[in-house]
Amino acid sequence: MRLSRRTASLSLAIALVLILAYEAVPHARVPAGEQDPADPFGAACRIRVTGSKVTVYCHNPYPEADRVSLHVECARWWDIDTDSSPVEAGPAQTVRLTGRCWKEVGDVWISHRRAS
Repeated sequence: MRLSRRTASLSLAIALVLILAYEAVPHARVPAGEQDPADPFGAACRIRVTGSKVTVYCHNPYPEADRVSLHVECARWWDIDTDSSPVEAGPAQTVRLTGRCWKEVGDVWISHRRAS
């Protein structure tokens, strides 16, 4: 019986570490090939997945506006994937984007575009 309790405890600890590690992963602002070091651009975004709900906060520290969009890919084949409308994050502004799936979330990413 002790062996199974230890195994369960170890499995739970590993799962918790993996979940917390995913939350702490920084997400890229702009692909490296497109960014000019002399012209910084792109809001920093934090993605949080809670069950079937996704919440994203994007903060733009730069003087040029960034249009951010949330893309949610659901894990189930029958669940509808969503793409949000672009939201403008002006200089020193934080915006909140939300999305959801009916069941599990498969993948989440943010797209950035320069405001015209």
